[in-house]
Amino acid sequence: MENGINRKRFIRLLQVLTGFTLFFFFIHCPTTKSPPNNRKVFIQKEGKQYVLYRNGKPFVVRGASGYTHLEKLSQIGGNTIRTWDTVNLGNILDEAQRNNLAVIVGLPMPGSAYLDYFYKDTAKVQALFLALQHTVKQYKGHPALLMWCLGNELGFNAGIGYSPFYKAFNNLLDMIHTVDPDHPVTSTMANFNVLQTILIQLRVNNLDLISFNTFGKLNILNNKLRLYRWCWNGPYLVTEWGAYGPWEVNNTAWGAPIENTSTKKAEHYRNMYGMLPMNDPRFLGALVFYWGQKQETTPTWFSMFDEQGAGSQVVSVVQELWGGHPVNVKPPLIRYMLLNSKGAADNIMVMPHSLQAAEVLMEGAVPDSLVYHWEVMQEDWFHELGKNTAHILDTIITGRDTKCVFKAPLKEGPYRIYVKVLDGRGHFATANTPFYVVE
Repeated sequence: MENGINRKRFIRLLQVLTGFTLFFFFIHCPTTKSPPNNRKVFIQKEGKQYVLYRNGKPFVVRGASGYTHLEKLSQIGGNTIRTWDTVNLGNILDEAQRNNLAVIVGLPMPGSAYLDYFYKDTAKVQALFLALQHTVKQYKGHPALLMWCLGNELGFNAGIGYSPFYKAFNNLLDMIHTVDPDHPVTSTMANFNVLQTILIQLRVNNLDLISFNTFGKLNILNNKLRLYRWCWNGPYLVTEWGAYGPWEVNNTAWGAPIENTSTKKAEHYRNMYGMLPMNDPRFLGALVFYWGQKQETTPTWFSMFDEQGAGSQVVSVVQELWGGHPVNVKPPLIRYMLLNSKGAADNIMVMPHSLQAAEVLMEGAVPDSLVYHWEVMQEDWFHELGKNTAHILDTIITGRDTKCVFKAPLKEGPYRIYVKVLDGRGHFATANTPFYVVE
C-alpha cells in the first residue's frame, strides 16, 4: 500500500517536472525555425548568430520608416523602407525596386483595445481577413518585398477577454504563412515589454521575429533584451528609432511638449545610433524614423524632410553614420529660439492681439543667403493625418531677418510660433516655441 502511494507521488512529481521542463523549453526556444534555403527571404540561426537571408545572401536591415524620398535614401546608403498600411502599395514597391530598396510591408489591424468595437464583431474580422489575404496574394511575388509586419503596437495583453483578438491575429498569421511561405512575418511593440513578449510566446503562433519601436528608451533596449533573454531569445528588428518623442520631454504649464531644435535633434540621432544593439547576434537591423514629413504633435517633430522635399540636418547625420563621410554642404544650424526674450520652458503667456517679438539665434558663420520662414499655428497635438491648414493663422512672414514681430491671436488658447531656415541648397532647420494666449 505504502509503495503504491509512493509510486503515485513519484508519477505526479514526474508529471509536474515534465510540465515545467516543457514550459521552460518553450519559453527559451524562439519561434523562428530554419526554413529551406530556397526561400526568397528567411532567418537562419548559425551558432549564436541569427542571419536574415534575402535572395540567398545575408541582408542587414539599414533604412528608414517611411515611403517617400526613396532615391535619396538609396543614395546615402539605405537598403530598406517600412510602410504602416497598404495604401498605394504597388507603386511604393515598384519605386523601391527601382532604387534597390527592400520593403517591410505593414498590414494594418486595430489594436487589442478594440475588443468590443472590432474583435467581437465577426463580420468586421472576416472582412479584415479577406482584405489582407487579397493583399498578400497580390504582392507576395514582388521582388522588393522583404517581410510582412502584422499590425503596429497592437498591445499583446493578458486576460481571457482578449481571446477574440488573439484568435484573429493567429488566423491572419497562419494565413500569411500559408499564402506566402517565402517571407517572414513580424509585429511591433512600443519599447521592450516583458509581459507582452511572454504573451507573444504563449498566445501567438510562430511569429518569425519581434520588432521594437523605441525612442528615448533606446539606451536601455540592449540591457533589457539581455536581461530578459529567458522570455525572448529569438531575432528582432528596431523598426522605429529617433529623437525623443513628445511623451518623453518636458511640458509647459498647459501641457505643451517642448520640442528641440532640428540641430539638437540631429545631435540626439548621432548619439542614439551608438546605442543600437549592433553586437547582439539576434539583432537584424534598424529603421530610422521618420523618413518624410508628417504631423505628429507638430508638423516638424519627427519630420526629416519638409513639404517641398528639403532635408533636415538629421538626414545629413544619417548619411555620415551610414557612409562614414561628412556631407559636402552643411545645413543651417540653430542654437535656440526666443519669444519676448524667453525660452519655451518659461511658460510664455501673452494677451490677445498684443505685439510679440521672436528671434532665432544661429550657430557659426551665417550666410546672407539664408531665408527665414515664420509662422504662428494653433496647437493641434492629436492630429496625425498631415498638416491641417484649417489651424494655420494668417501670421506668415518670409524674409532674411532672424527676428519676427507679430500680433498675438485674439482667441484664447495654446499656440506655437515656428521658424524654418532654408539655405536654398536643399537643406532646412527648424525651431518653435509654444505660448498661451490668456484673455
